[in-house]
Amino acid sequence: MAADAFAPKVCMGAVMHERTRPVHNRFTYPLATLRIPLSRLEGLRVPLLGVDRPGVFSLRSRDHGARNGAPLLPWIRDLLDRQGLVEADGEVVLQTMPRMFGFLFNPVSFWFCHDRQGGLRAVLAEVSNTFGEHHNYLVAHPDHRPITAGDELKACKVFHVSPFFPVRGEYRFRFSRQGGVVSTAIDYWEGGHCQLATRMSGREQPLTGRALLGWLARLPLMSFGVVLRIHWQALRLALRRVPFFRKPHPPTEELSS
Repeated sequence: MAADAFAPKVCMGAVMHERTRPVHNRFTYPLATLRIPLSRLEGLRVPLLGVDRPGVFSLRSRDHGARNGAPLLPWIRDLLDRQGLVEADGEVVLQTMPRMFGFLFNPVSFWFCHDRQGGLRAVLAEVSNTFGEHHNYLVAHPDHRPITAGDELKACKVFHVSPFFPVRGEYRFRFSRQGGVVSTAIDYWEGGHCQLATRMSGREQPLTGRALLGWLARLPLMSFGVVLRIHWQALRLALRRVPFFRKPHPPTEELSS
């Protein structure tokens, strides 16, 4: 394992969504995320980035985990222990969109949970919808063996995200980190078909003030743009008369595994 394998990173890349049914709709937008090892979060000092304090970019504990401002690392450790994932006792890397100028809408954050040798053992997908609701999907192999590139991990869909898909079916996840490129694939299957394919990828670079300045120059309104693009694509689907599903009550449990 390289010495900087768990160093704080910026990932500059893109996200792609491709709907296959009942109409085809594909779009790609630029995307940037942070990858922060939680063991280093408390002492992280980077120009333009505030950790639990204001900044051009900011990471706030209350935006994740228990969402009460409590430290994140003890929260995920307790969650993993309760799920019997004792093998995931190494570094936890949070990949997420930070607040920009205090504003945040983050559709999904990923918590990559490793063992002490650096092997990936579990991933928590922390999902948010535009109604201010949140749900966590925890995926791992049934025998808790390391997750490698190309492995497919499944989770039943229980949380409303888009009004153009029902709350049924399953997600199929694949994760890869090779050659400085971090990739996540999420396929939504329902009725025996892949209804929606999502691909997120980005090339890592060290988290520095210069990297954040480059992010700001390229994507100064990224957080606002995420919300605008969600509503723009929803309008396009509505105009094409794609079936609409009313929002059900959120799941009573905050975690699915």
